[in-house]
Amino acid sequence: MTAELAGRYFDAAMELLRRARDEEADAVAAAGAMIADSVRAGGRIFAFGAGHSSLPAQDVVYRAGGLALMNLLAVPGTVGVDVRPAVLGSALERVNGLAAVVLESSPAGPGDVLIVISLSGRNALPVEMAMEARQRGLKVIGLTSMAYPAATTSRHASGTFLKDHCDVVLDNKIAVGDAELSADGVPAPFGPASTVVSCALMQAVIATAVATLAEDGVTPPMLRSGNVDGGHDWNRRVFTEYGDRIHYHH
Repeated sequence: MTAELAGRYFDAAMELLRRARDEEADAVAAAGAMIADSVRAGGRIFAFGAGHSSLPAQDVVYRAGGLALMNLLAVPGTVGVDVRPAVLGSALERVNGLAAVVLESSPAGPGDVLIVISLSGRNALPVEMAMEARQRGLKVIGLTSMAYPAATTSRHASGTFLKDHCDVVLDNKIAVGDAELSADGVPAPFGPASTVVSCALMQAVIATAVATLAEDGVTPPMLRSGNVDGGHDWNRRVFTEYGDRIHYHH
């Protein structure tokens, strides 16, 4: 059963990736173009996610082969499971008013782009993050599962979901519950795939933005691996040239 389950997981993940590639092509193109427009105009790019939805955001920030202008919009206590108790992070996602405070104290402003990642898109924090960002003149890209609004209720007072407050929505195709496998003797579904698909969508969007900039004659500010010769020197030059738009380096 062990090998069979491993194979079933890979099959499920690859099918989800295929669907994301084929069905979200237009949304990926639109999101990439939006980021390229902001970069070209001198803007900055931010990504936010809470809990495990923070992983796709972290995956595009300060990494080899990445766009240097990607910044993590972090909310203390919600970024990962390092907070104790871990359930506090889940509780903070349901706190009203927190997003406005975070954005007010952040460098994000008009002309910038914010990517909000939330699998369910139903909690107050991601919903308000998108709402507040748009009110402040940012463009918002949402990465979520469109299965949740059809099967669950919003936890925000407005009754709305993340998808309702975005300029572009990317659907990661994940079913409610985020578990691709089941087996005899295992009391709950298992094998979540949201991180696999969401990270792939994020990288596809960044690749699109980078290609769009290059095609338009704009050199995209890219980072190189610090583990190859010359990588640190390359990155230092990028940090110097674009320091006012890179906030993880200060």
